[in-house]
Amino acid sequence: MCGIVGLHLREPSLHPHLGELLTAMLGQVVERGPDSAGVAVYGDPRLTPSGRSTVSLLDAGPDPVLVEAALRDRLPDVVAIGADATTVVHAPVPTGALLAAIAALLPHATVIGSGTDVAVLKGTGHPDTLAESFGLAQAQGWQGVGHTRMATESAVTPGGAHPFSVGPDQCLVHNGSFANHATVRRELRARGVRFDSENDSEVGARYVAHQLAQGADLEKALRMLCERFDGFYTLLVATGDAFAVVRDAIACKPALIAETPQWVAMASEYRALDVLPGIENARIFEPEPEEVYVWQR
Repeated sequence: MCGIVGLHLREPSLHPHLGELLTAMLGQVVERGPDSAGVAVYGDPRLTPSGRSTVSLLDAGPDPVLVEAALRDRLPDVVAIGADATTVVHAPVPTGALLAAIAALLPHATVIGSGTDVAVLKGTGHPDTLAESFGLAQAQGWQGVGHTRMATESAVTPGGAHPFSVGPDQCLVHNGSFANHATVRRELRARGVRFDSENDSEVGARYVAHQLAQGADLEKALRMLCERFDGFYTLLVATGDAFAVVRDAIACKPALIAETPQWVAMASEYRALDVLPGIENARIFEPEPEEVYVWQR
């Protein structure tokens, strides 16, 4: 049992309030996952400034000043920001160049997100405490995804927390379990896909990222996931230009979607939607089994 929240803002005047809205939503699903939490924020001017690539890291070291110092010879304008267990690094270079510098100079660090729009923040402990340590309420942007985790099949570590962001500006959060994740992981490894954890949700994220890299759009990638994966799941997947929800064929894991002209939101429970402005006028519905719902930016 985990908690999922997500918010896609259509109204630009709401962008300064993304973090406070996402914080309020996350706080309503704490009981569903008290072990750890994570968020993905799209478009924050501090974490992902325009014209710069951003990489989110675990195990980069406790002091972002030292991270900056380690990278500065190769990237003079690099900036590192600490957020609990996560370090967010951005620089005015292509994402590939930033990733290459990190691999060369911080080989012990684990990449948990990269791109030009998304910053991923993860940690272990109470989700409300983590949201405060992330500075989530101060975040801005046009889209956010959050997750509170109750671990069932892998260790409680920052690396096991969601979201899993394994493709450029992509992220996935998951409530449920994939029964055949070991088989799919072996198939993906045979195709050269690398994994950072034993978490079954990472397998889903890697599968979606692989299909997107092969040319599928997000709707097709999620339809293919439904065909290949066994188990129970509600998934929220975000990219640099889309926001999508899908459930398994039985749809036993809870999910609600609310939509207004100003925003689209998804949550595991209604109370996480009730904190949003204009919820009284929203169209609210439960997503149908194996129906892929996609909203474009």
